[in-house]
Amino acid sequence: MLLDNNRRWVERKLTEDPDFFKNQLSVHKPEYLFIGCSDARLSVQNMLGLEMGQLFVHRNVANQVVNTDLNFITCLTYAVEYLKVENIIICGHYDCGGVKAAMRNHDHGIIEQWIMGIRDVARYHRKELRAIKDPDLVHRRMVELNVQEQALKLYANPVVQRSQAQGGKPHIHALVFDVGEGLLKELDVDFKKIIKKYSHVYSMYNFHDQKGIIKVRKSALAMRHVHLYTSL
Repeated sequence: MLLDNNRRWVERKLTEDPDFFKNQLSVHKPEYLFIGCSDARLSVQNMLGLEMGQLFVHRNVANQVVNTDLNFITCLTYAVEYLKVENIIICGHYDCGGVKAAMRNHDHGIIEQWIMGIRDVARYHRKELRAIKDPDLVHRRMVELNVQEQALKLYANPVVQRSQAQGGKPHIHALVFDVGEGLLKELDVDFKKIIKKYSHVYSMYNFHDQKGIIKVRKSALAMRHVHLYTSL
């Protein structure tokens, strides 16, 4: 069945453009790195309206930015330093099983090693979450807060910092997908304010010019050296 689906898809693409697949061999230059959840309901390229070759993708349970995960850091480094992506999308989704699991007082076995970071998000924002009375709204807000925290981890990551300090990119975008509506929502977060607040913690790099003569203190978290865009 799946192989038949593949053949029909190939036939459709070749009908639209006989050279479509041949052209894919000549270049691999995606503009976006997408970091999202492994949930099967997220058809990433379709929901973004992008074609094959336009999106570099890393997915895991509950769209986590885990800077000690070799899989993640390899993907991020390759995307930023070799593919030179200009935009990183961190995207969560409502009705996320990983977020729901992290909000329950239950031992999920080995899964706990992964979702512990989401439990930390609940701890960071405990006061705000406790003020929400509707359980469904608590979950939706928790999904948004989780995306926000993962975006901040990206800003703090040395791979991203180094690239932003050198050229102001990649830009980071925080999005949430509504499974029930099919729509993406951009989070209304003042990243400039948050990053400025924590810049004394995360600034880390000295950079040299190409000739190695001038040493200038630069940081992707110093606001005069970073371009922050939260709109696609």
